[in-house]
Amino acid sequence: MPDLLIELFSEEIPARMQPGAREALKKLVTDGLVEAGLTYGHAAAFSTPRRLVLAVEGLSAESPTLREERKGPAVGANEKAVEGFLRATGLTLDQLEIRDDKKGQTYFAVVTKPGRKAPAIIAEVLEKTIRNFPWPKSMRWGSGSLRWVRPLHSILCILTDEAGAEVVPLDVDGIASGNVTRGHRFMAPEALSVSSFEDYAAKLKLAKVVLDSAEREETIWNEAKTLAFARGLELVEDKGLLTEVAGLVEWPVALMGDIAEDFLGLPPEVLQTSMKEHQKFFSVRNPKTGRIEGFVTVANRETADHGATILKGNLKVLSARLSDAKFFWEHDLRVVRTEGMEGMGSGLAQVTFHNKLGSQAERIARIEALAREIAPVVGAEPELAAQAARVVKSDLRSAMVGEFPELQGLMGSYYARAAGLPEAVAAACKGHYSPLGPSDDVPVEPVTVAVALADKIDTLTGFWAIDEKPTGSKDPFALRRAALGVIRLVLGNGLRLNLREVFAKANAQADAADLIGFFHDRLKVYLRDQNIPHDVIDAVLSMPGNDDLTLVVKRAEALAAFLKSEDGTNLIQGFKRANNILAQAEAKDGVEYSYGADPKFAEGPEETALFAALDAAEAAIGPAMKAEDFAAAMAAMAALRAPIDAFFTAVQINVENQILRRNRLNLLSRIRQICLSVADLTRIEG
Repeated sequence: MPDLLIELFSEEIPARMQPGAREALKKLVTDGLVEAGLTYGHAAAFSTPRRLVLAVEGLSAESPTLREERKGPAVGANEKAVEGFLRATGLTLDQLEIRDDKKGQTYFAVVTKPGRKAPAIIAEVLEKTIRNFPWPKSMRWGSGSLRWVRPLHSILCILTDEAGAEVVPLDVDGIASGNVTRGHRFMAPEALSVSSFEDYAAKLKLAKVVLDSAEREETIWNEAKTLAFARGLELVEDKGLLTEVAGLVEWPVALMGDIAEDFLGLPPEVLQTSMKEHQKFFSVRNPKTGRIEGFVTVANRETADHGATILKGNLKVLSARLSDAKFFWEHDLRVVRTEGMEGMGSGLAQVTFHNKLGSQAERIARIEALAREIAPVVGAEPELAAQAARVVKSDLRSAMVGEFPELQGLMGSYYARAAGLPEAVAAACKGHYSPLGPSDDVPVEPVTVAVALADKIDTLTGFWAIDEKPTGSKDPFALRRAALGVIRLVLGNGLRLNLREVFAKANAQADAADLIGFFHDRLKVYLRDQNIPHDVIDAVLSMPGNDDLTLVVKRAEALAAFLKSEDGTNLIQGFKRANNILAQAEAKDGVEYSYGADPKFAEGPEETALFAALDAAEAAIGPAMKAEDFAAAMAAMAALRAPIDAFFTAVQINVENQILRRNRLNLLSRIRQICLSVADLTRIEG
């Protein structure tokens, strides 16, 4: 079976687009081949800045011949029905077969579609793929109509089998396919004829092109680590930057340089961010001091002077960039030392947060008031939390954050320390945005927690008050993320927060009930990731106190553990049986059986034993639930399993004696009431 090699050779493809382009090329081509009737063994996609490559192994040589039978109208049917069937099948009347059917003789069409050779199918699929490729951005060039991310120069498309290599002929906008590629733009630009994927990869390696992006990443990382280690330093890990840089070079050569002494006083994060954003440099840290003292740049070629000229040019540009960063840093320090953090943030009164929710300064005032309310619950000093709330957004007006928005919060912590504010306030400046995602660390410092909660809850209640809620996949204000942040802050710190009360204090115009429902939806997603089933979550959310998220989770964990036990599974079945019988009887009789059953009407030891077991369970469950000892409540409920099983085995409920029947239905009502006092077991599936 032949192997297929495709290369689309162009000008430089942006690094951020390469991973998606690899997957798109693989999917579009292989899906197209399979739809056309070909099969294959394995496919792999590769990319460099100048090429997209697909290698397909074990491709079938041709598609199979297909025979399709279609039933038509009955013989003797009206002429138009027969003509329509002939048009649909592309046959003539004499080509139809007449067969006996249940309702008489019927026309049948037998349509045979002959198989097609692989080259014809490949040419058709590849041309369609190229013309409809899903680039985020594309361009036209010259006088042609083809759109590609950058001008497309050549198409390599060959099929290789035991007999040799065959070029698959196709032409896309004047670009004819062939078996020729090119090596590195500067070090080996000559044309290379190839005969297979193995030959292609080997010749590219000799021509200074590393085809596999993962191999380029590994080369960059190992070379950079070695350079740093040789100087007694360590490379700062940045997987995103590593992937991006690997998409910028075909032949990576790591070079290391030193940061000038003038800039070593800048915060490490500023140096790291400036070098990453502007220069795509890796930062090199001194493990003893924590300072960023060097950088690693990755060149796309080898040079006679071992990169000295490249480093010299990079250092010149880096010096200009870091000079700007140093200016921003010194300017901001002068402001906070003369005007304080609140002076730095005074301009926020002119910055609109949302046209219906006022300015950033008005929002900060709301966060301050709410942080003061939340502080006692989280163990923070109210005045300290209020002070932190007043300044945590001040760095949004700093020159540094204006240049590097991703440093907001972090720079606030540096400026708060420079202004002489308490360490708790500085920590809140940095941490109040957290957690930003499911893997982000949850703050534990009380002041930070108070401000972080106030910040997120103000956002949520504000947008709920103006009816700007997430809809479907649209969430322009990241409200789902804010809600998940509140959930993780509450659960991560074990906080007992009544959210309805907090929402009312934050914004009385917000629909608290609807917002609680939104939180419950987010909580379900969060708890499902913790392997707690959705029906268990629904069962505890139906109970009172469902705005206390810590309480909800404690109940859910205890109920989930209980239901995994044999007693739990069997008790649920007993509860459902009791509930179903009771519901049917109440519907039939038109009354509610909720009055106390009288043990004096008990007949037999099983019925008497159930009365005693229910009394014992009720006596144990009430205090346990009040004390939030849910494990004890579940254990007391588990003790009902055997008496309930024995009762249903030995006792008939719907007897002719109406006194006994009513008493037993009231007994079932006690089972229902006691079980529902722990959780809404009607929501448990199974």
